[in-house]
Amino acid sequence: MEEERGKVVTLLEVAAKAGVSRMTVSKVMRDVGNISEETRRRVRQAAHELGYLPNSLAGSLSSRTSRMVAVIIPSISDIVFSEVLSGVNAVLRPRGFQTFIGESHFDPSVEADLVRTMLSFRPAGLLLNGGMARSADAERLLAKRNCPAIQLWDCDNTDFDFGAGPSHAEAGHLVATHFLARGLRRVAYVGAELDKDLCARRRYLSLQSSLAAEGVDLVSMTSEEKPRQADTGRALAEQLIRTHPDIQAIHFLNDAMALGGLCYLHEAGIAVPDRVSVVGFNGTSIPNTVRTKLTTVDVPRVAIGKTAAQALFDILAKADVTGSWRAAIQLVQGNTTVKL
Repeated sequence: MEEERGKVVTLLEVAAKAGVSRMTVSKVMRDVGNISEETRRRVRQAAHELGYLPNSLAGSLSSRTSRMVAVIIPSISDIVFSEVLSGVNAVLRPRGFQTFIGESHFDPSVEADLVRTMLSFRPAGLLLNGGMARSADAERLLAKRNCPAIQLWDCDNTDFDFGAGPSHAEAGHLVATHFLARGLRRVAYVGAELDKDLCARRRYLSLQSSLAAEGVDLVSMTSEEKPRQADTGRALAEQLIRTHPDIQAIHFLNDAMALGGLCYLHEAGIAVPDRVSVVGFNGTSIPNTVRTKLTTVDVPRVAIGKTAAQALFDILAKADVTGSWRAAIQLVQGNTTVKL
């Protein structure tokens, strides 16, 4: 069978085997036309035996009934966005849609390239992460889009047809309230890439303003060059304690950075939570707790994906869909902050 490798089976070959016209095969493959069930069965059987693969891209370009949905997220390796994507697929795939995934890595130029490429495929819809530092090029492309666009991870931006996500301002306020209720007034924030991740910046600014309203100044230790990962949390926590040894509480950009910071604090012999309290964000650490249970703001990640995908499906079905969905968040107390 080596000589068959790379051979493309054509519609004409399927038509010849099934004893029908090329046009009939085309209609069966696209599931259109008034064709008997027996003929459809015969064509599909012929296509299966020959190994025929329809050109889905060509079909989407020549039809307004594309079954492809473009999704742009910062990183598929980040459990937050992979769980959001899982929610998207849970709704779209049973309805016959396939997702085409792109990773922006919080890079505006990469996102613009992805938007241009994906829109050229004429997808049924576009789902993309909110709170991005978006380029002017991407903004122009999105303004001229020929499909619905749904925002993920952010309920505050109204530039698109629908948005599904948490209020990041609410998240920052929740953490500030948690610290203040425990009498913690020497508070720090540890984060990364805030110039790119505007949702994270919104949480940070909300934390800062909520503390300031009570006369508390926030100490910040951030990096624009380092990734939002455990190693960065560890390195920045060490730098923070070295320069501000009197810090009583730290809010990290996400759970991964918080766990890295906790590793440093434990190894440095700094008692948590008696000496320093620690709070993360996103709730990804909750299912993996063994002994240390991180206090964190839990976000319904899968539900965000499901809600966004359902909104897209409803829009395509001509239902009345407007506004946004604000995901319910909660601060889950672990053993990294003092209990009242």
